[in-house]
Amino acid sequence: MLKYKIILAGQENVGKSSLIARFCDNVFSDKMRSTIGVSFKRKKIQVDEKVSIDANIWDFGGEEKYRLLFPAYVNGASAALILYDTTNRKSLDDIKNWINIIDENTENIVKIIIGAKCDLIDEREISIEEARALSVEYKCTGKPLETSSKTGENVEQAFLNAAQEVLKRLMQKCKSCGELFNKKLKICNYCGANVELVIC
Repeated sequence: MLKYKIILAGQENVGKSSLIARFCDNVFSDKMRSTIGVSFKRKKIQVDEKVSIDANIWDFGGEEKYRLLFPAYVNGASAALILYDTTNRKSLDDIKNWINIIDENTENIVKIIIGAKCDLIDEREISIEEARALSVEYKCTGKPLETSSKTGENVEQAFLNAAQEVLKRLMQKCKSCGELFNKKLKICNYCGANVELVIC
């Protein structure tokens, strides 16, 4: 099974821990405590009928005092879900700082902006259009997605999108045997064929 590291970043209380809890354990609590430092979960993501990945999901505390530690945990990550709270404008503004740290400490990482708490319609302060503009400005991958850990809306899709983009960026399909293998390799490590490479 393919293994990849996915990190979550964003301001304190944007909903990172709740998103992971809903995705990994299908639970939600209004009394979720803020992450102290970092926490870790593992979940299999079924990308299609044949391909799945073993996702190592890292939740990083959003408090200012932890940010000096963040670069060390970014290392080795293939994807980053960068969260903002749709009911808190400051959390969207803060995304720029997280993206800058990620860009300074990684190469070729998939970055996807995720809006949290979209079920709180009456408290909304940020439109999806604003998030899209920010995504384009900072060259993130794909379109931002709004999620609700309370209802489960788009939670699975957020992680599936990340997994799909990681495979597109890092893997290729062998025309000879049909298996996926690393783009850095010129010979398929399954069948040994030196074939014309096709992006999956």
